[in-house]
Amino acid sequence: MSQSLSREIPLVPRESALLFIDVQNFCARRDGGEFKGLPEAEFQAKYGWFLREMQHRVIPNMQRLQAAFRKARIEVMYTTIESLTKDGRDRSLDYKITGFNVPKGSWDGKVIDELAPGDDEIVFPKSSSSVFVSTHIDYVLRNLGVKQLVLSGIVTDQCVESAVRDACDLGYLVTQVTDACLTYTQERHDNSLRTIKGYCRQRTVDQVIAELV
Repeated sequence: MSQSLSREIPLVPRESALLFIDVQNFCARRDGGEFKGLPEAEFQAKYGWFLREMQHRVIPNMQRLQAAFRKARIEVMYTTIESLTKDGRDRSLDYKITGFNVPKGSWDGKVIDELAPGDDEIVFPKSSSSVFVSTHIDYVLRNLGVKQLVLSGIVTDQCVESAVRDACDLGYLVTQVTDACLTYTQERHDNSLRTIKGYCRQRTVDQVIAELV
């Protein structure tokens, strides 16, 4: 039976949804909370390449995806790191150990302006690495009849990987958009794509958009 099954199935629009992961002010802006207080030299050394890539290549790719899915009338969703409380007491132990908190209702918790959610698009605030652990996204996707989930976001080898694995284990067919994801170095990004490919099919923005036409 397994011989007739495959992850390499083109998108069926009525059964699909696009999810942007953590493309928010906190970690996609120089003045976001993740980089707050970092001296410029240290910031450039650790994150300069990442934010340049975000601005000049990855965000434009994300915008193209968003526009194509909206045009095809396919659900576009977002998840952002954001606590349910202002002091973050509800966030995961991992986030507490990491030492950051995105307070409920804060600017840091908002999707960046370039990808601002539409009036009737769904945003899931999460307080763990995987959106499937700390939100009710699985319940919502099943209510919407979604079977194929397209993933784009940051960072590739952390929250994006977590979503890929969990979505796969929960029975979704996952498409990771390789040039609409990013992490802090090219090496880490490429390694993550190699590591996670057994859980999903991987396509470029152009390839995904071509399936919607």
